[in-house]
Amino acid sequence: MRILIVAATLPEVEPLITALGMQKSSEADNLYVTRHISVANCSVLITGAGMVPTAFALARHLPHNVYNLVINLGIAGSFDRSIQLGDLVEITEDTFAELGAEDDTRFISIEKLGFGASIFRPTSSINHFTKKINLKKAKAITVNKVHGNEASIANIVERLNPQLESMEGAAFFYACHELKVPCVQIRAVSNYVEKRNRDNWQIGLAVKNLNNFALELIRQL
Repeated sequence: MRILIVAATLPEVEPLITALGMQKSSEADNLYVTRHISVANCSVLITGAGMVPTAFALARHLPHNVYNLVINLGIAGSFDRSIQLGDLVEITEDTFAELGAEDDTRFISIEKLGFGASIFRPTSSINHFTKKINLKKAKAITVNKVHGNEASIANIVERLNPQLESMEGAAFFYACHELKVPCVQIRAVSNYVEKRNRDNWQIGLAVKNLNNFALELIRQL
């Protein structure tokens, strides 16, 4: 089967690229491929951070390339303290948290405005392809500005009660949904959503666990 790994930034998946002996494709600077027979059908696409680069990169790449599964890999912040730093989570629902309008202190969603949808879900699941892996499931939000203020954190928890947040997840789901591509999103928790404190982050652990998981998954698929 043909697999596409999608990541916002190179550091999030660089260990995987190195382990698979991937090199940049001659067709695109942000696409990594390998000629090794055991993983020849796996490629890695680096989109850039944020919703717009993610959606644009997928809209440009997917119509011209056929994949059986597209996997979004990345790190994320967690609102849910029961999820440990470094844990891997499969996202079952992702919401564009800021898509809507303010009415003084009240937020009006894009659905209530009648202009579209803000909630998107994967078009497949890891268990559809392999029964050997069972990950925690979680709901996430996608934001332009990650939360680091106690008041705004309290507001978003009251309004949407998310477990995780990223800057790309819902855009990834949206693009794959529109292009009718089987997709899943896997996140490794690098930090808790709180007043910004880099000393508490575990990015190295999250990246290590994410890439070890991805390598094992690819070998199974």
